[in-house]
This record gives sequence, structure tokens and C-alpha cells, in this order.
Amino acid sequence: MVSEFPGDTAAARGTGAADAVTHGSHADPAGAAAAGRASAPGGQDGLRAAKAALRRKITAARARLGDAERAEAGHRLRDAVLTLPEAQMAGTAAAYYSVGTEPDTRGLVYALWKRGTYVLLPLLLPGGDLDWASYEGPDSLVPGPRGLLQPAEPPRGVAGVASADLVVVPALAADRRGVRLGRGGGSYDRALARVGGPVPTIALLYDGELLDEVPSGPLDLPVRMIAQPREGITRLP
Repeated sequence: MVSEFPGDTAAARGTGAADAVTHGSHADPAGAAAAGRASAPGGQDGLRAAKAALRRKITAARARLGDAERAEAGHRLRDAVLTLPEAQMAGTAAAYYSVGTEPDTRGLVYALWKRGTYVLLPLLLPGGDLDWASYEGPDSLVPGPRGLLQPAEPPRGVAGVASADLVVVPALAADRRGVRLGRGGGSYDRALARVGGPVPTIALLYDGELLDEVPSGPLDLPVRMIAQPREGITRLP
């Protein structure tokens, strides 16, 4: 991701045993959703605990994926997004450069750029907010904070994302309201707050990570579409 910074480091290290979300077998996404519904009691503490538990489950499931599975997922997601009419018409797209066990977005970013879309990628700021700069091919990226690759081009400011006609964001899970679960830093909720209502926003997931419900609060902003490798695009209300 530029992945939801500064992130929930405990969740990122999690190797939980029984996982409600798995890839390939899709074991029990309903169990993970139930964890989300349990977040209401206890107020903010309960919400934080429910989010952290779901992050651990999904992070552990993602860690078990092999390189070939991640690569295939990235190819399928790339193709699904590229065939969207909204992507084909987008003059400017805001995306992200995947890291770790995230679904691979490098092929998607490159393909958008090669067909003439102006692509913006995030620059992580010290407070966790996101600036934006243009992607000019793989050789235009330089090492950034937390092991990220980010554009070497001049930053366009945190409001740069507002110029995008399509916004692609990372997520660990999402639900059928469009509410997404990030890593806990709130970076992308701040970015989504700057995006106009009609602009298509899409979160990239592995299969099995679209749940009935994820724990959410008033600052968790929804996306309008979900992409999964085998399920393709899901448009949300």
C-alpha cells in the first residue's frame, strides 16, 4: 500500500491461528464479519479492538499466500480495473504502489500510464497524510519511508487526489456498504474525504475479503466499488 500509514504494526505482525478469512478456500468470511458486528459494545475501545482482531485475521491469511498466488491475483485485478468504463475514460487516476502481501498493483499502475492516463501515486507525509506526485514509469520511483517506492516528481499537495477521475485505494477488507478496513493510520480516509462524490473509488482485495460487515466509525469513508481477482468488480450502493 502506501498502505494506511502509520499503520497497525501489531496487526501487520499478526500470525493468528484460526482465520475467518482465507484465500482460495474462502473458509468463513461470515465469521470475520461477525467480529465487525461485535464492535459496537464498548464504544471506541470496542471498535478499535474489533478492527485490530479483523486485521490480524486477514493479515495472517495473506501471509500464507504464495508468490504465484499473489502474482495471479495482481494480474486478474489489473485486467478487471482496466476494463472498467470509468478507468478507460479517466484522464487522471490516483493509485498506489503495492508492498508486502498486498495484491500487486505494479502492473496496473504501469498499464494505466502506458495507455496515456496521468497517474498519481502517494507520498507519505510525517503525520500520516498523503501528498501526491506523478508516476513517470518504473524508473521514476525512489525509496520512501517504511520501505515504500514513491515518485521522485515534485509533490502536488494533499489536494492533488481531488483532480483524479478514478481513485484506487488499498484495503484489508471491505463490506457491502463500501466501508473499507485499512491498517489503522487513517491516511486513505483523509484522502477519500478530498475526493468528489461522483468520482469512482475502488478498493482492491483478494477473494474472500468482501464481507457482509466490517467494524466502522464515523470517520471511515466508503468506496463505490470493490475489485477481487475471481469475483471481478462489485458495484456498491
